Amino acid sequence: MSRGQTYPQLARRIRSAPARLGAVRLVAVDGPSGAGKTYFTERLAAALRRADNRTGTAEPVTVLHTDDLLDGWSDQFTFWRRLDERVLRPLRSGRPGGYHRYDWDSGRFTEALVPVPAAGVLLLEGVSAARAAIRPELTLAVFVTAPDRLRLDRVLARDGARIRPQLLRWRAAEAEHFAADRTAAAVDLVIDGVAGEGRSWGISTRDCAEAWSPGMDATARLGHDRDGPAGDPIRGGPAGDGGSGP
Repeated sequence: MSRGQTYPQLARRIRSAPARLGAVRLVAVDGPSGAGKTYFTERLAAALRRADNRTGTAEPVTVLHTDDLLDGWSDQFTFWRRLDERVLRPLRSGRPGGYHRYDWDSGRFTEALVPVPAAGVLLLEGVSAARAAIRPELTLAVFVTAPDRLRLDRVLARDGARIRPQLLRWRAAEAEHFAADRTAAAVDLVIDGVAGEGRSWGISTRDCAEAWSPGMDATARLGHDRDGPAGDPIRGGPAGDGGSGP
């Protein structure tokens, strides 16, 4: 990756790469809670769709948040079996997948089935999305990070102080997972999710990822692009990742 790469350029890189999960190009966006994974994923999805509109490509772009698969806080990593059985395994064999979204307010899964097509690009976003078990089938692996205190403040600002006890346990567990899995050293891109006035998120190469440590700023930047909003540098919102869950 070179300095100044933009979302449209990253979208073209994904589209030109081979599918490794059946006919699906699977992109994993991993990283600790509050780093900005959801924001990055939404902007990348928009860039992929804009590129498809310009070229007339009809392939779908699907976003799946792992928080939607968790059966509550205690299912932080064990949700993977559910993901594999209902989504990944069907896609491997060329069949569409589907899942039931978890409602964090009611504490139960919804009845409606969310379909996942067996073609196009699937953006899998969430803690442990780029774990070792799935890496051979990934078209691209991304790790988003930000300083520890900033990430904590973002999540508490979004979801409230009431979740602090669960969140602290979650953060300790994710730190252990990333250390054991060596996720940041194995991904293709490390994204600096620090938000600030006039500051872009950074983008680093695998070489930088191998030297990653919590709170490290990436060394390069996503630059501007003339293609419009999807080509702007990535900026983290003050609340970090969007949506409910950790």
